[in-house]
Amino acid sequence: MSTPPSDQNDLLKEVLEAVKALTINQTLLTSQVDAISGRVNVLSGLKEVRDAAGGESASKSSVKRIEPQALHESPSSDDIVPQSPSLPATEIGSLAGPSSPSTALEHLRKPSTAGGTSRIILTTYPSQSGINPLPMDWGHKDPQERGPVVVSRTQTTIRRRNAIGAHGGSYSIYYALAVASNEIAVDHRPDFTNTEPAANIGPFSQWADKKKIVSMDPLGHLAPWLFKDIIDKENVDIRPTIAITRAHMKLPELEESVRAGRLVPDGKVCLNDSGELAVTKFAVEPVWYLPGVAERFGIDEGTLRRALFEHTGGSYPELITRGDIKVFLPPIGGLTVYCFGDPAKMSDEKVRLALRVHDECNGSDVFGSDICTCRPYLIYGIEEAVKEAQKGGSGVVIYFRKEGRALGEVTKYLVYNARKRGLDRASEYFKRTENIAGVKDMRFQALMPDILHWLGIKKIDRMLSMSNMKHDAIVGQGIPIHERVELPESWIPADSRVEIDAKITAGYFTTGHRMTEEELAAVKGRSWEDPIEKSSYQTTPLT
Repeated sequence: MSTPPSDQNDLLKEVLEAVKALTINQTLLTSQVDAISGRVNVLSGLKEVRDAAGGESASKSSVKRIEPQALHESPSSDDIVPQSPSLPATEIGSLAGPSSPSTALEHLRKPSTAGGTSRIILTTYPSQSGINPLPMDWGHKDPQERGPVVVSRTQTTIRRRNAIGAHGGSYSIYYALAVASNEIAVDHRPDFTNTEPAANIGPFSQWADKKKIVSMDPLGHLAPWLFKDIIDKENVDIRPTIAITRAHMKLPELEESVRAGRLVPDGKVCLNDSGELAVTKFAVEPVWYLPGVAERFGIDEGTLRRALFEHTGGSYPELITRGDIKVFLPPIGGLTVYCFGDPAKMSDEKVRLALRVHDECNGSDVFGSDICTCRPYLIYGIEEAVKEAQKGGSGVVIYFRKEGRALGEVTKYLVYNARKRGLDRASEYFKRTENIAGVKDMRFQALMPDILHWLGIKKIDRMLSMSNMKHDAIVGQGIPIHERVELPESWIPADSRVEIDAKITAGYFTTGHRMTEEELAAVKGRSWEDPIEKSSYQTTPLT
């Protein structure tokens, strides 16, 4: 006897509801497992960092207090740092503005929404009453002895600051706007629940070498957990400067790479026929150890501090008045690491590593401009990194925010105008930039290798870059490069010949012909009015 249709429908509905419930439960279970995995990563990271620091010091749960007088009297290289005698070192709580402010400036003295003082603290001094910075011994292998990076100027933290600047790099200005417009409470504290790193990294011996890492905080990914006692017990605002997550990457060229046979889906790194990739991402904000940065550039710390103060509009007076503070969070962009394959293999000297170090070019990387080789080289670097990971090695692409050779997009477009309104010849390529900016390049690759040290990288098997500056900076930091891989000719857009030929003549790596000055003068770019030829790079399989 058959089941009536109505009963069948009811049964089907029950089955569907049960399947939905199972799906929801599975999703929740997966989320819970991921959350547990994140906490395990943090616990593992904390244990390994503490184990690396050694026995008894690892058990310390609070940071020592440094007395202001001790700071004031201790002899150090601070003598070379220019000091300002313009204001007395009074108690921080008594600092105030003019006793009779003008009506136009009265609003500046309004108290903050957090109930803090209305007095504007323009700067501080080492010997000032109330100033008690948390210790910062950059390069110490014990995180509790080294101390956290503390930069907040909130009411509960300003006395404990051991760093100059602000979190967020260039985005710190938007934070200020959010505070000014009451979009965020000035005393807001982040809830770090479930934000733990999605992959474990380090610790490596390079983390405790103050000459190898000077432009980022090696403990930046663990800060809220390493220094939780200080946050909870002393009410100090401590934030991470590194975050690690997992993601999928999908670019239109990668689908073509699969169709052309250059990439083969394996379900692990290259996930499917659309060229979707599995990737682990590391976001890093800059944290500068000023003595180390100065040494890297061959200048004294005082000269560096003075230049940073003067050429940021005097925005950071503590660069001058606080010679005891050695850490600076500059208002610049950071970097992102894209790791293909197992992140643990990046530091494994027994497996091969393919690396692309790429400096930002928004016009090409995002919007496909063909005046340069930036996007083609980026895509090529990703492809080669993926292939290395699929062969059991590691593939890494590091993306630095250094738009327009760190000259900025406005300067870059002015250079483009000068090129296209004149004779856009390769022989004049660098001169156009120098005429406007006064310099060819401000990317300063001297700080770039720090991220390689942080990742534990000790050698590079395939360097997917032609830049002599990047090569020399990496090798100069003791990391050998076994093979340099240039961008294949078939990937070079026609209008970017001016750029690439000029760079090769200036010292970029090539296994091919290096042009003479006469040949270089004959390389001419497309004018605005010229018809566009097939400017995208070839997609035929490469050997």
